[in-house]
Amino acid sequence: MGSTYDYVIVGAGSAGAVVAARLTEDPDVRVCLLEAGGPPPPAELVPAAVASLQNDPVTDWMFNGDPGGVGKGLVGGRMMVPRGKMLGGSSGLNYMAYVRGHPGDFDSWAAGGAEGWSYDEVLPYFLKAEGFVDSPELHPDRDRHGYDGPVGVSVRQPVLRASNQFVEAAGAAGLKQGDYNGRDRLDPDGVASLFQTTTKDGRRSSTFHAYLEPAMDRPNLTVITGALVERVLLEADGEAVRATGVAYRTENGTREEVTAGTEVVLCAGAIGSPHLLLLSGVGARDELEAVGVVCVVDLPDVGRHLKDHLHTPLMFAADGIGETMTEVALSLGPDALRAPAGPLPADPAEDADLPEALAAAKAEAERRIGEWFTTGRGLASSSLYDAVAFFSTGLGDEHTHDAQIGFLATGYSPPIWESVFRLPPAAFFEDPETFLDPTRGQVVVLPNPVQPHSEGSVTLASADPAVPPRIDLNYFDDPHDVSVMVAVMRKALEIAKAWPGGGLGDPVIPPHLAQAHGHEAGSEPSDALLEDLARHYALTVYHETSTCRIGDVVDPRLRVHGIQALRVADASVMPNVVSGNTNAAAIMIGEKAAEMIASDHGVRLHEMVG
Repeated sequence: MGSTYDYVIVGAGSAGAVVAARLTEDPDVRVCLLEAGGPPPPAELVPAAVASLQNDPVTDWMFNGDPGGVGKGLVGGRMMVPRGKMLGGSSGLNYMAYVRGHPGDFDSWAAGGAEGWSYDEVLPYFLKAEGFVDSPELHPDRDRHGYDGPVGVSVRQPVLRASNQFVEAAGAAGLKQGDYNGRDRLDPDGVASLFQTTTKDGRRSSTFHAYLEPAMDRPNLTVITGALVERVLLEADGEAVRATGVAYRTENGTREEVTAGTEVVLCAGAIGSPHLLLLSGVGARDELEAVGVVCVVDLPDVGRHLKDHLHTPLMFAADGIGETMTEVALSLGPDALRAPAGPLPADPAEDADLPEALAAAKAEAERRIGEWFTTGRGLASSSLYDAVAFFSTGLGDEHTHDAQIGFLATGYSPPIWESVFRLPPAAFFEDPETFLDPTRGQVVVLPNPVQPHSEGSVTLASADPAVPPRIDLNYFDDPHDVSVMVAVMRKALEIAKAWPGGGLGDPVIPPHLAQAHGHEAGSEPSDALLEDLARHYALTVYHETSTCRIGDVVDPRLRVHGIQALRVADASVMPNVVSGNTNAAAIMIGEKAAEMIASDHGVRLHEMVG
């Protein structure tokens, strides 16, 4: 039996949790928040445990996409598309990089017709969300940070030596150290820094923890988990179409409906929101009818213009520099050392007769996780995606920096490469077991073009809501993106050569690619080899955006064209992808959307900054 609320919000992720928490600041407003997943597991709080959350059907939608012009070496030839399926959504699944983007990104949105979305107009919402913790290592632009917001933003402690070395090497390559979320992002020569991360006291600060968890006991907020929303309920009144609620399927398979007296707000992300619109009959008429969905509103751009970031891992042996997987596992506590992957028994009850060495390892693991739990310090306090550089290649997109290089201070293990990244170790490494020995250090430098020109799409594979949509990522469809990728890879190699102490040495070149290009160890890789490396082994940074973008699908106030009482508020509305990690911008969109809704309908928020 259905219930009636003022607002029905679909998706409790990076934006949806924000909208729900903000609107329920007004005790007279009734909100129903629907989420397909459940509460995040304990590991979600531990930054270094991030890889365990992906490729897990409990916390990840586990979508797959057609990679287009890349993916030739991936297991199965399909690109993983991780999307958070829990309270907090992808803010509970990501590597916690807090990057707003370049000011020119937002100014270009506004110049293209997204009125109200210039940098000066969105900055107050970034500041409203942010609870920045100052750190001398960051050289912060203090006037461009918020200190009282719910989302913790900080740098890991203690800072890893390898991460500081990356910043130093980037400086030697011409990218000075500074605050990439402040004035230094405007430097035409680029900027390098330790990552600012969505962490607080060494713990993940997802939108669940920052916004939703403190609001869960509000009597005017109803949160329904395990709810697979199947469609938006649309009613036609003459020529007008209005959203009146949503239909969803519970975990036990029953179908329910909830009614929205004021608005339905889709916050299901750049894959989920267009999928739901299409299932509801909002999209290109011919495509909907081809899979048996009746077209209610012919809106051809729903699911189009998909943008995503792509990086190509450059792996370096780095004993004494990178963090070994043995050290990482110890820092995650005894459970990370248990069978079948680790040396401890699967059942803790069998620990009584451990050999001395294993007993000592268990004790050290308990000490380290205890230190993290009580102080927020230690290896567990970071995803190890710890430093970054931004710059311009000079190949176009002059409004922004078109290049990002990330730094990962560990090399992971063969099972993670195979199952999470879908990079087959046997093909990528000459001797994977030796190179990825858990007692040896490695680092990964990640060149990442951040203004791709190629566009993909999200379309219906079936009218059945339980069937995932078809995701065509279409990477490298535009030759421009190939040129930029090679240029960013060249800069990454320059940083590796400038590494303190004489450079990092040669990157791993998969043997089959070295042979195909006549590449010899110690020689400079050709542009053709770098391109081939990207076409085989580049990976999504899972920054999907723009599938319900402002102008084509929604207006600047995020209202869906042709439908009353229906908005979209998540990364799908971005007119173009921002030049950096997308989570901070998605949270900003949630903050701005909440104020737009409040302004339109007289909702009383604690603070209105717009």
